[in-house]
Amino acid sequence: MTPFTPALLQGASNFRDVGGYRNAEGRRVRRGHVFRSDHLAGLTPKDLGHLQALGVQHSLDFRGVAEYTATPYAIPGVQRVALTIEPTVIARMQALTAQGIVPTTEETVELMRETYRNFVNHNADTFGRFLKHLLAQSTPQVFHCTAGKDRTGFAAALLLSALGVDRPTIEHDYLLTNQLYKRDARMEGLGHPHVMQVLWQVQPEFLNAAFEMVDAQHGGMPGYLHGAIGLSPQELAELRRLLLED
Repeated sequence: MTPFTPALLQGASNFRDVGGYRNAEGRRVRRGHVFRSDHLAGLTPKDLGHLQALGVQHSLDFRGVAEYTATPYAIPGVQRVALTIEPTVIARMQALTAQGIVPTTEETVELMRETYRNFVNHNADTFGRFLKHLLAQSTPQVFHCTAGKDRTGFAAALLLSALGVDRPTIEHDYLLTNQLYKRDARMEGLGHPHVMQVLWQVQPEFLNAAFEMVDAQHGGMPGYLHGAIGLSPQELAELRRLLLED
């Protein structure tokens, strides 16, 4: 397992290189090609210089329409690609609040687990577009949502799985969010503390719900990648050629 690269950006708290991990064959994921982050609307001029130095030319944005509208960004030299996945867990929480219902910690965890199951079964086409965009563009890219933890976390897990990285290592990368993500102060006090504690962190149970669904409904990760995600064996081999060291 490789430690994460220290964050380079002041205005994005969950920014890091996806590379550096070794897969089951001992091959290392290339550094400097794919980065993950929380949203990029708060970048400083120095941050923009770092992105330029990294050679990033595309940002793959998983945020929903309202999220992007609230915090848009335009980065010189970087093309934003909308891979819209609406944050359904927020809508569910708002609906419960409107009914005067405060979910327990356990119910909130289950809502998050259901969100990850939905990533697998209802958002496969969008995550397939994500992987195919990495294939289509040889220049460095960054992908993100709002906090860089759930949609981004599953996307990173999917990419590392496609590259043959084992699940304990993928979980390690996923859980780094709990060290790196800093909540926007404007979001404090918007919900019950025990609910927000669940929503603003990641737990192994969330990602495991997705993996369990992949295994149960798709016969494992290879079947999911070649089926619902839509990667041909040739495309998967090319993705590995591009993003694994020799």
